[in-house]
Amino acid sequence: MCGVISIINLSSGQGHSQPEPIDTKKLQAGLEAMHHRGPDGKKYWLSPDGNVALGHARLAIIAVADGDQPLANEDENIRVVVNGELYDHQRLGRELTVRGHKIATSSDSEIALHLYEEHGIDFLKELRGEFALCLYDERKQRLLLARDRFGIKPLCYSVQNGKLYAASEAKALFAAGLPCAFDEESVFHTLNMQYTLSDRTLFQNIKQLPPGHFLLVEDGQIKIAGYFDLDYPLERSPTEENATLSRSLEQEYIEEFARLFEESVRLRLFADFPVVCHLSGGLDSASVLAMAAKNSSRPMNCFTVSFQEEGYDELPIAREMADLVQAELHTVQVSNLDIINNLEDACYLSEGLAVNGHLSAKHILNKTIHQAGFRVSLTGEGSDEVLAGYPHLRSDLLTGCGEEEKLKSLYAENPMSKGIMLASGASLSLKSVEQTLGFVPSFLKAKGTLGKKMTAVASPDFLSAFAQRDAYEDLLRHFDVDGQLTGRNRVHQSLYLWSKTALANYILRTLGDGVEMGQSLEGRLPFLDHKLFEFLRHLPLTMKIKGDTEKYILKQALEKHLTRTIYERHKHPFVAPPLSRFADQGARRLMQEKLSDPQFARLGFFDQNKLLNLLDNLETLDGEERAAMDPVLMTALSYLSLQRRFMTP
Repeated sequence: MCGVISIINLSSGQGHSQPEPIDTKKLQAGLEAMHHRGPDGKKYWLSPDGNVALGHARLAIIAVADGDQPLANEDENIRVVVNGELYDHQRLGRELTVRGHKIATSSDSEIALHLYEEHGIDFLKELRGEFALCLYDERKQRLLLARDRFGIKPLCYSVQNGKLYAASEAKALFAAGLPCAFDEESVFHTLNMQYTLSDRTLFQNIKQLPPGHFLLVEDGQIKIAGYFDLDYPLERSPTEENATLSRSLEQEYIEEFARLFEESVRLRLFADFPVVCHLSGGLDSASVLAMAAKNSSRPMNCFTVSFQEEGYDELPIAREMADLVQAELHTVQVSNLDIINNLEDACYLSEGLAVNGHLSAKHILNKTIHQAGFRVSLTGEGSDEVLAGYPHLRSDLLTGCGEEEKLKSLYAENPMSKGIMLASGASLSLKSVEQTLGFVPSFLKAKGTLGKKMTAVASPDFLSAFAQRDAYEDLLRHFDVDGQLTGRNRVHQSLYLWSKTALANYILRTLGDGVEMGQSLEGRLPFLDHKLFEFLRHLPLTMKIKGDTEKYILKQALEKHLTRTIYERHKHPFVAPPLSRFADQGARRLMQEKLSDPQFARLGFFDQNKLLNLLDNLETLDGEERAAMDPVLMTALSYLSLQRRFMTP
């Protein structure tokens, strides 16, 4: 796990003036800006003609002695830098050796070179793991950038001054000399629906390569294409959809899932250092811990966040699970003041926005793991996407089926999801979604209600520049609606859009890699193994949502490895106590100071007086209404944090 950077001069005569030579000092400055991603060494390669550079900041996890990058093939005409882990590399290395390749190191990343030699660009389909990479083929004068299927590892890029720059983080590009400013179009989208579009970042002229895509530079031309998509199956007839599976077929599915999931966990335990687990009180992290403990030769270590507020603290449930598998549990206490005081660092490292204090909490959790001397952690992220585990997906399943009472119960049972995953209050117009899909996914209804609250405190002058724009129409225009959404079950349509927005842009980039690698900690995600996903993709929905039971197949497969508390518990997202509802006077004063800061006023996106009035009047709202305002305040504080760390001289 590391940080990568690449620069290539685009040829003149293609709309570009003759570019200046690559400045290796700026390249090194970009690497140094990612020191947290690669504290164990920083190296680069510059092509003989000076037109291409590859750089690598290394966090040594595998092949500590011989895994320095950039790596080269036998003829030294293909080079690569990789951020991430490529699993099952030892078996693949043996097979490549039999086919005549010379494996020079014990690095997992080296297999990318030799698979590329065999398959060309299609080698990406052969890779199993979490990765972002930059590969240069001198023979073809070709630069290839690629990102893993789900977007676990980030990769951003920019075309400026006749060059293409790419790196794991935008801050590396700024350190390499590119200007830094907010992208106002992305700000508009976040104020309306929380997320940027799938190919944008929060920064002007800095784009991100979407998950499952590659970018190719040849003859000065840039081409971007996908090599993987979710490809959910077309909806079957009502008779087929509602057919009851035989017990023997259901059991066959459960056993195959158990095999694939355990294999995924086992592969991700491979490292030259001890592997730990993130553990909450939820089914996902408990399942990962259970399989890790089963396949580990020594007791596992796990780390759990503990909050003071009742209903948010999962420590007793986590402790019970740790005791079951004889794991050593480390507790990380997080207070309201901790959330505020750590927000700026968390936003800087993740280059994203928080809608809840869980971003600060994750930052503190990973910082504690790093300080304890660990480098690798398994997490449960991705389970709700591959297993349709979110409450908003059950809402989509129930809507329009005459199940109003069940819908009411669903909302009552999930108060912590209101305002973020389930709608709360008045909404922005979602007509464009209704017209395009024929329905509105429940999570987009929630984003519509959040957008209504957010735009109510936004600067009217800022919003006026986008008066004719519909953020939700922009969102859908970015996807292949006919090829990936039309004809699919509405749960799969919702899952597709959620995976391309919330999962890729928030859960994986901001809450995941950003605050993990910000502490030199490699996060590994067993649920997002593509072989596991490809098995689950075609299963009947009843294997995922069965009546009131979410993630049915996971519960059945792991029942004997879980505590009864976790087995019987409904989905409970990792959420910090909302500051809007629980902040004490000290925390409230600190929020007031930050939102009163003249630097915040200079942002230009928010109406400062409206935000301060909102903060002053929180006490007049009931508990749920106050909690629903938390994303508004956290987003505003996040923008201030980014302004201070990125834009202030």
